[in-house]
Order: sequence, then C-alpha cells, then structure tokens
Amino acid sequence: MAAFSREEHLERIRHTRERMEARGIDVLLVADPANMCYLTGYDGWSFYVPQVVVLSLDEEEPLWIGRKMDVRAAHVTTFLKRENVIGYPDDYVQAPHKHPFDYVADMLTERGWDQKVIGVEMDAYYFTARSYDSLVRKLPDARFQDANLLVNWVRSVKSDAEIARMREAALILDRVMETAIRVIEPGVRQCDAVAEIYRAQIAGTPEYGGDYPAIVPMLPSGEGTSTPHLTWSDDPYVTGEATILELAGCRKRYHCPMARTLFLGKPPQKFVDTSKYVVEGMQAALDVVKPGMLCQDVEAAWRESIARSGLVKDSRIGYSTGLNYPPDWGEHTMSLRPGDLTELQPNMTFHMIPGIWLDDWGIELSETFRVTETGVETFCDFPRKLFVKE
Repeated sequence: MAAFSREEHLERIRHTRERMEARGIDVLLVADPANMCYLTGYDGWSFYVPQVVVLSLDEEEPLWIGRKMDVRAAHVTTFLKRENVIGYPDDYVQAPHKHPFDYVADMLTERGWDQKVIGVEMDAYYFTARSYDSLVRKLPDARFQDANLLVNWVRSVKSDAEIARMREAALILDRVMETAIRVIEPGVRQCDAVAEIYRAQIAGTPEYGGDYPAIVPMLPSGEGTSTPHLTWSDDPYVTGEATILELAGCRKRYHCPMARTLFLGKPPQKFVDTSKYVVEGMQAALDVVKPGMLCQDVEAAWRESIARSGLVKDSRIGYSTGLNYPPDWGEHTMSLRPGDLTELQPNMTFHMIPGIWLDDWGIELSETFRVTETGVETFCDFPRKLFVKE
C-alpha cells in the first residue's frame, strides 16, 4: 500500500535532518499527520488521538508511536521496521490522569534522549497544550525548541513522484468540477448536489481512484458568496443567484484545488465584469511566475492588473499546497502576498485563489500551479470564466 518508495522517504528524512542539524535539534517530534505521512508513509484516520513520529540524528529510521490498535496500520502503510512501530496501551486514550505523551516521554527516556534538544511542532493542529505539558513534566532535563513548520518547509519543494500524484489529482478534479456545474440547477437541493460532488471526488477516474480531500466542498450561494468558507444546506438552488465552487481532487493525500463561480440565470453586469478582471489579474500573476521570483512579486503583478478595475483585495492571493489531512490542504509556509520574500524554486506548488468578496456577493476563480524550470504549469486546463446556466 506504500505510495512512495523507501528511497524517496529516506531522501525526505535526509533533508529534514539537515534542517534539524542547522537548528541544533537532536530529536524531532512530528505530530502533524501530513508530516508523519511525508516522512514515513503513515496514512490512517487516527489523528483524533495523539500520535507522533520521532526522528533522531543518531538512528537511521524514525519511530512511529501511536495507539496500539493502529500499529497494524503503520505496518501496512509505512516503510518502517516492525521494531520501530510502537503502540501505547488503550488506557492512555482520553484518560483523565495520564496522557499518551507520557508514554512517548518514557520511550525517549528509554533511548537516552531525555537530555537532548527536542524539537516540537508547537502550532500543529494535533499537538495540544496537554501534549506539551506532559513532555515538559516527564522530561525535566530536556531542552525544548519550537520546530513548527520545519518539515513543512522540506515539503515545499516536491519530488517528481509527488508532482505525478498532483497531476493525477488534477484529472480527478476536472471530473469533479464538471459534475458540480452539471448538477447545480434551480430546484436541486444543495445537499443533493454535494452528494454527487463527493461521489465524483471519491470515484475519481477509471485510472485513478480519489481520496477524501482535506477540506469539504465549499459551496456558498447567493449572499453567502460574500464570504469564502461556507459549505451547503438543504435549501434548493434558485435562479438569479451565484454559487462559488471551491473543490479539490485528492490522490494519495495530494491535492489539486480549484475554484469557479456558477450563475443560474442572467448574471448582473457586475458579475460579468468582475470575473473578467479576476481572470485577467490571475493570468498577469501566472505570467511572472518563474524560479528566482519572490512570492510578493507574483502578488504585485495581480495587484497591478486588478487596480485598473478599482477593486481592492486585502488578503493573500495564494499559498503553498500539496500533501495534507483535514482541516486544510495548505502547507502553512509560503503565501502570495506583500512581504513574503520566499524565492520561487522549481517544483514548488501553489493554489492561487484571488477571490473577491464584497458586502453581499462575491466571485472566486482559482488555479493550482507548479513552478517549472522556466516558468509555470497549471495542473488543470478547465475553462477559466464565469459559468452561466440561463
């Protein structure tokens, strides 16, 4: 079931260790499920309980430590030797008087790492305050360092094998977006349309089955299009309203997101004009993408183009994306916005989403792209326009 070779994982681990050494970190505790998957291949819906990958400078392979009932999942999905997969007893799960990271601390002590410099992902969704408190209490002689996003930055430049997974996700996404535009009609309940969208996401293509995306379908309608992060209801779609479709294809945990806007009926001129400005601005931004450019340079090209319309957007227009688990398909590293001085490199991948959200309406069109050796590759070739069903 492994999605990547042992050699690929060892190369990822090598790059991670280089960053650890540069930071003076002896042992890295990785609790973000995407980072756990990236380093070892582990893939299971077990991140609702504490689990961790432990990477040290003095052992070739990492350790996986998680709930005992999930040990078999680690045997099935990772490249790790069996002795490096460790399960904690079930009486640690959601117990008031002890915590799974008490067990993790005991494992570190057993290996002589209790006085080392230990890096922890302080802002990871799944590394809680209680997890950290447990480590500090159980390992009083250790020195803790915030290693948040250390692995995320290693992930920011994809291998060719990872790019292949994202291209497969893009093929799934084409079908998903086609499905969404086909099924959304006046009188159709929003939830029924979403059921068909989910089916397309999971069924994928004849060649590539789909995975569950890290974000549910975002489908705000009517006045809801004035904000980006609404989902759906059981209300029917109605003529005279727009619906934003922010969807993704997912393949082996690798995402390709895209947004389009659909109007039922004859759209007001403001929708027609704004979608035109957004498309022009997105193309202007894509046109400047190449190695050596800065993230802020890409946003500046968008801003210069959109300024001619009089529209103003005060939020970022994109972010790094790829491998992830709920609740987000972003990598939490680079953003396309003023002040981000990250230099673009080949095989960095971004979701560019220059949405416009106004008082009672909005428009989204977006693309996921790869930085190439000479410019840019968009993963999908889906029409970039306001879709209208009159």
